[in-house]
Amino acid sequence: MRARLPAVQSWEPPTNPGQLTQRHGDSAPTRGVFRIYSSPATQKIAEEALQQVTVMTDKTLVLPTEGCAMGLGIKILGPWELTAAGDVLPLTGSRRIGLLTRLALSAGRVVTADQLLADVWGESRAATAPKQLHIVVSKLREFLAPRALDEVIVTAPGGYCLDVPPDHVDAHLFMRLVREARAGRARGEIVTADRSFRQALALWRGEALAGMPAEWAQIEATRLTEERLTALEDHVDLRMTAGDHHAVIPDLTVHIEAHPLRERPHAQLILALYRAGRSSEALALYQDTRRVMIQELGIEPSAELRRLQQAILARDPVLDLTAPAQDATLGHVVAPAELPAGTRAFTARDVELAWLDKALTASEAGTPAIVAISGPGGVGKSALAVHLAHAVADRYTDGVLHIDLHGATDGLRPLSPLEALGRLLRSLGLDGSAVPTTVDEAAARYRSLTSARNVLIILDNALDTRQVRPLIPAGSGCAVVITSRQALTSLDGASQLNLPGLDPSDSTALLARIAGPGRVHAEPEAAGRIVQLCGGLPLALRIAAARLAARPDWTLSYLAARLADATRRLDTLEHADLAVRAGIAVSLHHLKEEPAGQDAAHLFALLGLLDTPTHTPAATAALADRPEHTVEATLDRLLDARLLESTGPGRYRMHDLVRLYAREQADDIVQENDRAAATHRALHHYLATARTASLLLDPTSPIVRDLRADRPGLGLDAPQEAIDWIELERDNLIAVARQATSRTDDPGTVEGLASSLNRPFSHRGWLADLTEIHHHALHVAARTGDWAGQARGHNHLGLIHKNQGRFEPAVEQFERALVCWDRAGLPLRKAGTLHNLGTTYGKLGRFDDALATLDEAAAAATASGLRDYQAMVLNGRAAVLIRMGRLDDAIDASRRSLEIWAEFDNPYGEGTATDTLADACRHAGRLVEAEAGYRRAAYLHHKAGARALEAGTLWGLGDTLHDLGRQDEARQRWHQSARILCDVHLLTEEELEVLVAQDLPQAPDPVKHLSAGAR
Repeated sequence: MRARLPAVQSWEPPTNPGQLTQRHGDSAPTRGVFRIYSSPATQKIAEEALQQVTVMTDKTLVLPTEGCAMGLGIKILGPWELTAAGDVLPLTGSRRIGLLTRLALSAGRVVTADQLLADVWGESRAATAPKQLHIVVSKLREFLAPRALDEVIVTAPGGYCLDVPPDHVDAHLFMRLVREARAGRARGEIVTADRSFRQALALWRGEALAGMPAEWAQIEATRLTEERLTALEDHVDLRMTAGDHHAVIPDLTVHIEAHPLRERPHAQLILALYRAGRSSEALALYQDTRRVMIQELGIEPSAELRRLQQAILARDPVLDLTAPAQDATLGHVVAPAELPAGTRAFTARDVELAWLDKALTASEAGTPAIVAISGPGGVGKSALAVHLAHAVADRYTDGVLHIDLHGATDGLRPLSPLEALGRLLRSLGLDGSAVPTTVDEAAARYRSLTSARNVLIILDNALDTRQVRPLIPAGSGCAVVITSRQALTSLDGASQLNLPGLDPSDSTALLARIAGPGRVHAEPEAAGRIVQLCGGLPLALRIAAARLAARPDWTLSYLAARLADATRRLDTLEHADLAVRAGIAVSLHHLKEEPAGQDAAHLFALLGLLDTPTHTPAATAALADRPEHTVEATLDRLLDARLLESTGPGRYRMHDLVRLYAREQADDIVQENDRAAATHRALHHYLATARTASLLLDPTSPIVRDLRADRPGLGLDAPQEAIDWIELERDNLIAVARQATSRTDDPGTVEGLASSLNRPFSHRGWLADLTEIHHHALHVAARTGDWAGQARGHNHLGLIHKNQGRFEPAVEQFERALVCWDRAGLPLRKAGTLHNLGTTYGKLGRFDDALATLDEAAAAATASGLRDYQAMVLNGRAAVLIRMGRLDDAIDASRRSLEIWAEFDNPYGEGTATDTLADACRHAGRLVEAEAGYRRAAYLHHKAGARALEAGTLWGLGDTLHDLGRQDEARQRWHQSARILCDVHLLTEEELEVLVAQDLPQAPDPVKHLSAGAR
């Protein structure tokens, strides 16, 4: 509806242009008289205007903000205002306001410092003005920082730039809307042009740059005012073309009263009166206009105005409105508002919303802004898009369109592009019968209708790029938000957002918002368990919370227990019309319909058999017994379908809930013996590769050398490749060891994994993980009556206890291992365990027991012919002798150990013996030899990937440098050692800080325990 001013008894032309668009109730009427017109005809027109003057727009256009505190708005078309999320910000200080305004008039462009000083400081500019400019900019940044995501005032070469979208400044928004209106009129789109003119003029609230007396401000105010008056008159021409001459008469009367010397609106009003059948009033107005121009300017009206008078006198048909134009109806276009309601449970996503908001305002000139939100089913893409759209809808003056493309809707096929175009065209006002029947024609019509509009379009639940490409509008004032499970990376010009799941904190907040904060606070541990089992998936969290809300008698602990049962977790995550299983099934259904889709669906099911956190092409090839290159292509297809997620090059992750569905599929479509065979192949891929990695790091291990696997594994060629693979596959290897424990038909796999991983994991300091793996292996060995396996398990656990400084439990484990070796009938295999027991006795100060046990170890090593074990035992003896103070004997034993290690290419063994020799030399005061030995040992440990041992050696090097008086170098080595220990989680960051702060730090426990010698 048109808003009308209240009736008044008398009226004075406004001095403030904003009064032309006053709304009912904005202010009390002012008193005054008409100053120009004195004839009865003119007075009649004026009186009519008092009763009929209307606001020249249907609604006030709100200056765009960025939704929830996502941006700033600057208003200068009236009283100066700075806003954020609709709130006026209390910025004070004439120079701050002047500087921000000057930058706003050039938003997005650099204004030089000299220009800013000339304009804002003007003649009062002093020698300190540049410094004052810097201070004012700093104060403005400080004021704006809490209200903006990024820095708003950006320093540029030679000046500053206000980094806000131009539409956030009402003057720029006004000019854009006017340009769009004129372009629309040129194309004959009268309704669209009318709407843009009205929205542009509604931005004016008073005089431009009101209250800013500076010369530059007055020049800009004059320019902007002239732009406004010209736009108003262009709008009148458009309305006259559409046959709206009756309605423009009161508007024009007000306009010429305020601007009596503008000839164009006088001509417009004369023509409007004539077309309204009021020829005598039109001619009287011409005479009044001529008299004023002669009196005020001393000139006659222009030739155009004189010709208009003659045409009226002659009743020239050229003045009549053409018939086609009469078909247009202006001022009553209803902008579409199709957004679904937002959800009150929407939680977090502040970072994503800020990124999306910025992307919507950063499109290239002449193109619409496009953002594509991708992610797996249930991650909250649609909720995010709708929430964003509600936050920014006021920016899009021609409305908001929303369409569900059914790309992943259970039971519904995806919309074809033609179906989608038909819906969009009808939303834009096209009659159903006028919608073209081919995609190309419909897309062309769609682009035409959107070319000059300012529309936000939500393309929700898209299938792929082919479906959405014809739905992209043409107008630069449009914006598109797309949601899809697929990443639409081939869509030109689209900013891509891959939406992750919620973190535990936000997941808990979502759970509390629906289920009730009181229940969550009452059972925080159960709430954390529910969050973990839902895996950060908003859909799963919403279902879990909805079930709690529907069942007040349920505790969170009860629901957590139900979810913990993997066999019924997906059943538990169903409520009303929501189901996690259905969302996953849709993706799989679409996948099966594609070429090679059945193969992909079969591989998806097989992947559910493995418990590994990630999947690689090599392991998957073993699982499926197919070539690696073929499998990799299929994995990428599953990634596109969002049944997998990428965690890095050649590495894929399956969400826990998706894994449960894949396992259900495997049970349905894969025979039991095929499932067992596939799992066996994958486990043995890991066993074979772990064996290779272990031998590259310690080539002499007889236990690992004797292992056999049914798959070849990866072909690692160097120790560094082994280290890299172990680092990448750490979590997978732990998961494989756990899974192997449950396989009653293949006990050797978990034992082989435990032996193969012992050296690599201990080298990295992953002792907690290694403890778990050895416990799994020991459990399987005990279950199957494998005494040798139990001996290895106890021996390995003893080593872990020893390396952690728990010497008594270590002795107990080694003694158990010796008993198991005897029961296995393998006494010669006791050499390694006896060595470990002997060196542990040495750590305990039981030197006689230590040397006697090491003598037994040496005898067993000699009897078995294992030269590397002989070298190991000699090194152990040297370590005990150092503790006993028999340094010459220790040096001799270490050198004999090194002589044997020279027979092997084993950097680990050689490095350990070299480190012990360096310990002995340092304690003997032979510091130069000790320094050289430590440096050599550190190099060898690094080469072998033994990071924890490298850290211990570096600490010994630091102690030696300290003894040599080279304090700065000593501190560098201590700090380097502590940093490595922190990296392998043998020290905490807090402990690291304490060590680094000490001038003469004591060796931390890991250094003492891992050293074979004495530190």
